Amino acid sequence: MSTTIIGPDGRPRCRWCEAAPEFFHYHDTEWGFPVDDDHRLFEKICLEGFQSGLSWRTILAKRENFRAAFHHFDFHKVAAFDQQNIDQLLRDPGIVRHRGKIEAVINNAKRAQEMVHREGSLAAFFWRYEPDRTRAEEPQSASTSRESIELSKDLKKLGWKFVGPTTVYAFMQAMGLINDHAHDCVIRSEVAAAREQFRTPA
Repeated sequence: MSTTIIGPDGRPRCRWCEAAPEFFHYHDTEWGFPVDDDHRLFEKICLEGFQSGLSWRTILAKRENFRAAFHHFDFHKVAAFDQQNIDQLLRDPGIVRHRGKIEAVINNAKRAQEMVHREGSLAAFFWRYEPDRTRAEEPQSASTSRESIELSKDLKKLGWKFVGPTTVYAFMQAMGLINDHAHDCVIRSEVAAAREQFRTPA
């Protein structure tokens, strides 16, 4: 089976885009492009945690609601959430009302604050796990990698939650640590160019 489909403009895209029409914009403008903004990184890892056991279409459709509920994933604000905030979030039909995942976001916001204090930024920490670009890539069917397993293990040691290897691998795909676009996907070369110009956070 081909790894691509033909998009609305007649050019090839990764096959997963065919699952929902709204995937094309996310795929073309965001997925795989390198990110070094801490709030965006925190958003991405939180949304991948919420996606666990669900479809990405569900999360993408609710993303603006998540942003409103979690102060655009400003982890300094989220770290201050208390039981009243949790109860309010559990009543919010616009997000995924899963207590464990909600509490994980609040916990991880506190861990993010600690990481920034220790490392200087989330970006400086996460980008250490970029795979060697000269190494053979993982197959597109992969759901984990040696780096996602290592990053997951290290995050758990630091007290982060809902950061299993599969969730972390999806995060790595989304925030540009790897370019997992199909080789004949028209966006792959755009992501590759963006990564070449990207300055790895120190």
